[in-house]
Amino acid sequence: MPISELEILLRLLLAAGLGALIGYERERHGQSAGLRTHMILAVGAALAMTLSINLASGSGSDPARIAAQVVSGIGFLGAGAILRYGTSIRGLTTATSLWTLAIVGLAVGAGQYLVGAAAAVFLLIILSLLDLIEKHFIHSRIQVPLVVNGKDDLLRIDALEALLKRHKLKMSNVFVSKNIKKQTVTLRVMVGMTETTPIEPLIEDLSTLHGVHTFQLGEPSAQS
Repeated sequence: MPISELEILLRLLLAAGLGALIGYERERHGQSAGLRTHMILAVGAALAMTLSINLASGSGSDPARIAAQVVSGIGFLGAGAILRYGTSIRGLTTATSLWTLAIVGLAVGAGQYLVGAAAAVFLLIILSLLDLIEKHFIHSRIQVPLVVNGKDDLLRIDALEALLKRHKLKMSNVFVSKNIKKQTVTLRVMVGMTETTPIEPLIEDLSTLHGVHTFQLGEPSAQS
């Protein structure tokens, strides 16, 4: 039996509301895929499902065909939410929330209101609760690039490593380049840091490192 236009409208409104819940949480965390993206995605998925059901009811075809295309196609949108910063990856959580929300939209579009709403609530709880747990107990590390330039015979990699250890930091991906003519050396390393890592004391110690001329911690932001 085809779905009435009023029923479709109600399903789209519910999908938009559920998308707004998840989108608001993502936007609070500074993600590019925020409120509008999640709402549009949920509405689009719900509309695709309702249209698929209506088209199939008259022709006897499988209503899951359009839904399958939505599930596979959302991968392109999710990939756009994933960004690389040095050796760290950001946006995986938002990409998975987009994919899951597409399924929520399909469920609402198919008339599975309770299941769709429950899934959206579970997703919101996972995003919010686990974010609090990670901030207070896990302190997830990100890899921040550090480039130090200085005098060849004075600036030493073991001295830099010892300095970082005093700040309870570990370095990896060590790369050393030398300019024989100018007698300078450049040390490039990745430093594992958390949101709670004190930056100012680290900068002060790097400034007094024996033989250092200049240094850069982190990557410059891209100018639009």
